[in-house]
Amino acid sequence: MKSGFISIVGRTNAGKSSILNSLLEEKIAMVSHKQNATRRKINAIIMHNDDQLIFIDTPGLHASSKSMNQLMIDLAIKSIADCDVILFVASVYDDIIDYENFLKLNPKVPHIVLINKVDLVDKETLLKKLSQYNQFSSNFSAIIPYSAKVKFYKKILLDELVKYLPEHPYYYDSEFITTTNEKDIYRDFILESIYENLSDEIPYTTEVKIDRVKELNSICYINATIISSSNSHKAMILGKDGATIKRIGKDARKKIEKLAQRKIMLKLFVHLEKNWHKNEQILKKILYDE
Repeated sequence: MKSGFISIVGRTNAGKSSILNSLLEEKIAMVSHKQNATRRKINAIIMHNDDQLIFIDTPGLHASSKSMNQLMIDLAIKSIADCDVILFVASVYDDIIDYENFLKLNPKVPHIVLINKVDLVDKETLLKKLSQYNQFSSNFSAIIPYSAKVKFYKKILLDELVKYLPEHPYYYDSEFITTTNEKDIYRDFILESIYENLSDEIPYTTEVKIDRVKELNSICYINATIISSSNSHKAMILGKDGATIKRIGKDARKKIEKLAQRKIMLKLFVHLEKNWHKNEQILKKILYDE
């Protein structure tokens, strides 16, 4: 019996959250084509034969001087030290420099390179990308091509990861799929819906706070506040006659219902907190519950 922690790291938009969802075969991590979508650590508990793998999805590694981004980067770097093995994820389209920057962080535990989105390129392109990584073969423990859409790759990846996990009793009940607080998952689903329904610049200065979750019979009531950084953005989130926030709520409710497997009554509010994303004290309170 083996049990251990795997940190999923890589640059933004490499597909880390999609990989987590595909391995779990359940959507618990938000997915977006927008940069820096993942703000909080989300974990997935996967049983593979008699072994337990606990995956930690982290914010993307990137260079930034912005307060919010820097806190997310720090969270990702910290996760590199708090695990048994690292899964470094890179899209097949990514430049090798992202991996070189990762190596400069001097990871202390074994790591596996996962080349994602291989279903989108031909064999020649994939082989060329693999050859670029071969110059670093003394650094990584294995390199694996992967596609979140093709289940064939799942067993290959899990088999390889188990090799580097310690012999250890299960950390969690084998029936659990995550230990992440349900409120964090719900607010990320709402944030994902904001990303999908608003223009590019608005989501980055928007956050979500779950105010209340109340289960009553077969219905779960959720009240949440969308935090906006300016009056103009608040107006856009609300939309004409409240049309936009209704659309956001409808999309988010469907996502939450699919995971919760029950009827959800979601009520959204919008609160103005000017420049909250530049205030480190507010950031820590909102993003990391400090």
